[in-house]
Amino acid sequence: MDIQSIKNRFGIIGNSPALNHALNTAVQVANTDLSVLITGESGVGKEVFSMIIHALSPRKHNPFIAVNCGAIPEGTIDSELFGHEKGSFTGAVDSRKGYFETVNGGTIFLDEIGEMPLGTQARLLRVLETGEFIRVGSSKVQKTDVRVIAATNRDLLEYTTEGDFRQDLYYRLSTVPIRVPALRERKEDVPLLFRKFAADFAERYKTQSVQLDSAAQQMLINYYWQGNVRELKNIAEQISVLSTDKHITADTLQKFLPTRNTTRSLAVIPSSAQPGMPATAHSDFNTERDILYKLFFDLKKDMNDLKQMIYDVAHHQGYTPADPSANSLMPVYNEPDNAPQPTTNYSVNTPILLESNDHHEDVEETLLLADREKEFITKALKKHKSRRRDAAAELGISERTLYRKIKEYDIEE
Repeated sequence: MDIQSIKNRFGIIGNSPALNHALNTAVQVANTDLSVLITGESGVGKEVFSMIIHALSPRKHNPFIAVNCGAIPEGTIDSELFGHEKGSFTGAVDSRKGYFETVNGGTIFLDEIGEMPLGTQARLLRVLETGEFIRVGSSKVQKTDVRVIAATNRDLLEYTTEGDFRQDLYYRLSTVPIRVPALRERKEDVPLLFRKFAADFAERYKTQSVQLDSAAQQMLINYYWQGNVRELKNIAEQISVLSTDKHITADTLQKFLPTRNTTRSLAVIPSSAQPGMPATAHSDFNTERDILYKLFFDLKKDMNDLKQMIYDVAHHQGYTPADPSANSLMPVYNEPDNAPQPTTNYSVNTPILLESNDHHEDVEETLLLADREKEFITKALKKHKSRRRDAAAELGISERTLYRKIKEYDIEE
């Protein structure tokens, strides 16, 4: 099957060399059982490439399943993938097959593999190397024949150096790497994609298809497209529905493009800082909101370091401080049987004072930090109507981290 036939079959639009190279690689590897690692920014269409590989493989008549590793809570991902036995944990009222059991003979697509917990990574490595797995709560080894295709929008190699991703698993997964280019790297495809989306939405909403003049088309080509094809499709739908004039000028188009992207300035950053982006890339924090969120989460890290410092100092002064990972910074005084009463009375509402008023102010600031974080998360969930993926993207954190925070703060969605 030639490349154009594949594009027609899977609805892929574009003729850029980078896109064609990625498709050629997918076609070549499809007929093998090699593991594939698909990399690229969010919204470039990584899942479509996994479908192409499965559809052109000898497994095409067997099951295919896509699993978003970032959307599954850390406590249940082992059960989802490998199954569990009855009574193995609270709520396990029956035995259950995992995906590696139900998709036996087929293909499993593990999206956002970088979000997978380290314990689950070890289980996955065993499946890849021996074809064996064990259900949660069982000691029986089972066999499976599943082809694994993984995808990520992160720099997994950088993750391995930080200890967040197993190096052996990385090299086992990336037997054949496929990089899907960002939309800004295939500018010549932007007008083609927009015309296709505009025609589709005109048919769906029974309206006339919108047309761009030359200036609007050039603006579309020069736009940064942080959300890639997904963002372009959203813009095309907004214009198709909301614009009364179906002849779109640059002034009209400007109203639909977020200002933060149209006014970006280039900044040189290390390529590892933004996986999938070139070394010279647009800054991701050019709006006040983005800067605030980034500053907030950076500040929390600094406050956690301060907690640890207070913990250490209090310990050396003869107190047994509370766990530094807890919300409270209050020390607990260990009173020996023959010891005199301490002159300072610490209560649950009294922050420990260390040497200066500056520390006092820092600690009080820390006590408010959790409330501020909870407030940001609650507002983001409300804004996006409890859609965790969208809320996590706005906050600049992963879905798995957002899930943990919701549980930690007992936030009602």
